[in-house]
Parts: sequence; C-alpha cells; structure tokens
Amino acid sequence: MPGETLLNGRYELVAQQGSGGMSVIYKSLDRMLGRMVAIKILRPSLTQDPAFLEKFQQEARSVAMMSHPNIVTVHDVGSDGHTHYIVMEMIEGHDLKKVIRGRGALPLERALDYGIQICAGLGFAHRSQLVHADVKPQNILINRDGVIKVTDFGIAQAYTDTMPPTRSEVVWGSPHYFAPEQARGEKPSPASDVYSIGVVMFEMFTGRLPYIGASQRELALAHIQSEIPQATEINPNLPEEISNIIAKVMSKRPNDRYKHADQLGHILQRARERAKYAQMQTESGRMAAPTIAGNPPASSSAISSASSGSPQAPSFTPPPGAAPAAPFPPLNARGQVPVGPSQSMSNAAPSQPPASAPGQAASPIPGPPAAQFNLDGSRRLDATGSFTGPLLPQRQEKRHGVDLVTLILIGLAFCAVAGLVPLYLFGVFPILS
Repeated sequence: MPGETLLNGRYELVAQQGSGGMSVIYKSLDRMLGRMVAIKILRPSLTQDPAFLEKFQQEARSVAMMSHPNIVTVHDVGSDGHTHYIVMEMIEGHDLKKVIRGRGALPLERALDYGIQICAGLGFAHRSQLVHADVKPQNILINRDGVIKVTDFGIAQAYTDTMPPTRSEVVWGSPHYFAPEQARGEKPSPASDVYSIGVVMFEMFTGRLPYIGASQRELALAHIQSEIPQATEINPNLPEEISNIIAKVMSKRPNDRYKHADQLGHILQRARERAKYAQMQTESGRMAAPTIAGNPPASSSAISSASSGSPQAPSFTPPPGAAPAAPFPPLNARGQVPVGPSQSMSNAAPSQPPASAPGQAASPIPGPPAAQFNLDGSRRLDATGSFTGPLLPQRQEKRHGVDLVTLILIGLAFCAVAGLVPLYLFGVFPILS
C-alpha cells in the first residue's frame, strides 16, 4: 500500500503518479538520501521472461550513464523479490499529452521550442547508440521552468529486442506514434524516433493526431499506407515550411527522413529563426508613420499614397492670426526637400512681388522669377523649388586666376630651360666635367 510499502528498505512509495502498458509510476521517498524520486515498477507480465529482465537492466544502465538536461536522469535500477523497478529523478510538472489535451494546438513559438528540446534529448541518446522506440507525449515531461525531459528510455527497446512479434497481450509503446517499420514488426532505429517526433509535432501544432483507427491494426495500416496529412489543412495559420518539415519526417521510408534527431533539431532551429524574422518584419510594417507635433496620425489614404511611391508634403494648420506660410517645395524621390549644403529652409520661399500703387491694377511679372542669392553668394530656390540664376562671377574669376598662375609657371620653366642652351654652347659643361 502506498505510504507503507518499502522497496529494499530504502524507497518508500508515497503515491501513484501514473500507469502505462508496461509499468506503474510512483512518487517515492529515498530514505537513504532524503529526496523525492519517481519509481517505475514493471508489470508482472513483463518480469516473467529472464531475457527481457536482462535486456531491461542493460538498457537501464546505459540510460543511467547519460547526462543531458532534456533527459530524465536514472538514479538506480533494482528488484525486490518479484518486483523490478527503476528509480529516476522526480519531475514536478505535467506531461506533454496533458498540455495538448487542455489547450489544443500550441502557439508556434512554444511548439517549436518544445520540438527543439525533444530533438536535443533524443539526439544525445542517438549519439550514445540508444533508441527510445516509444516517443510519445506521455513520455515527454515539462517541468515548472518549461524544460523538456524525455523519459521511459530502455523499456520499449528491451521489449522489442526480446519479445516475439506474435505476443500481443502486452501493448508496448503506442500505435498512434509508431513508425511504419515498427508497425510492421521491424526493429526501430533512430529514424523511427524521428518519425515519432514528427507525429508529436503534428499533434502540438494542430491539436489532433494524424491518423485515427478503431484498433491497433487500423492504426498500423494507416501509418503504413495512408497518405501523409498536411498540418496546414488543419491549422491554416501554420507556416508552410513547418508543415513541410513535419511531412518529411513522417515519410513512409526511413531513408526519406532525417536519420537522427540532431538533424531535425537543426532544421527546426533555422525555421524558428526565420519565423521570428518574419514576425519582426510584420510588426515593423504595422508601426505608425511619424507625425508633426500636435497633429493627428496620418490617414490610411495618406499612408497608402506614401507606400505607392508618391510622397506627400507634410501639412499643418497655422494658429489663428498668423500669416499664411509659404508652401513647401516638392519632395524628391527619397522624400527629402531638395536643399543644398549651404542653403536653409528660410530661403526656400519665393519673394513677393512689390505691391501696386493705390488704384492701380497689379501687373503680372513676365518670365521666370529672377535669380536670388544668399549672403554667401549661393543661389536660392525659386517658387518651384529649383535653382535659378547663372554661375557666380567670383567662381568664374577664381577659375581665371588659376589659369594665369599656371601660365606664369610655364613661362618660368621655359626661360630656365632656354638659359641652359648658351652654357652648353660655350663649353661650360665640359669644363665642369
């Protein structure tokens, strides 16, 4: 009875945590170390075969040698009379199956994070030459910090290695997550675990299983023969890339999948990075356009006009009694006012024509407006925002000055060369030599 049963005088069974086709799990107290542990006791129907027990203990020892943050740690394996058990770390939290049942389809980022962690744990096991053979949400625990812990290594593998395929009184694993080769009774491989991860991912992203059957035989035939479903048909919001990855890892032939969980984990990481980038681009596109202080945000028509490549000049209403402001010059293709380095916006307004004498009609000014200059000699903008007037005289004089100096230097050089000719003719150079 829980609370009174001791295994080998050390492990006190406190409460039953769950059960499956192969074992019953108890929350227990390790009296020697004073800590809570989880103890998985094998069902009696399994412990009657010495070959299975030997294989189970061998697998348990192999799992105990693994240390990975995404794998449940195995502390001990032993027996007490006819009771055979395995002692593991106690995980406070829920299994993934309960999470999916309570919520349905998980958010994209959360499901990708879980999938990457599952692949990290199983990938480490694959590198250690271990195959789980029973990957399902019930064997994927989530602690209070959101860390994935894969459990139940070794039992299903020991069963498949020792039990004949004809024995069906013990339901090993779960046919909902079987790879096709497992459904045919073949020995599972790391690619079989990858297939099961694909089924788990399908369920996380859609809230449903890919195949439904009234019996284990129907489910086995579905995994072997039925067309691979697309997750986007159930969850249209799922990115097409994620749906294609799931379809690939659920391929009927092992060679068409990723061979190890590590490979799938790297693919999921890159898909998560691209999904984050796409989300950032979408959010940045929703940001409101900047507005002039005191003005309301731009209307949707103005925004659509700006996005179509026709920038609009900003506008505002002057305070009462203020003189009407001069119109802004038209913006260029980059949405900037075409003002040179030495020009200012105060010089961009056109000059006003002189007022007419009283009683005299104003006469239009023919031709384009005359050129206007700033104090530094640079030209102003006219009413259309274009530069007017000829080149500055001082710039032309500067060019003439440069040409005169050049001519003088050329003349001096010519005279110097000409002065050497008499010296050569009168034999000065031979004397010096």
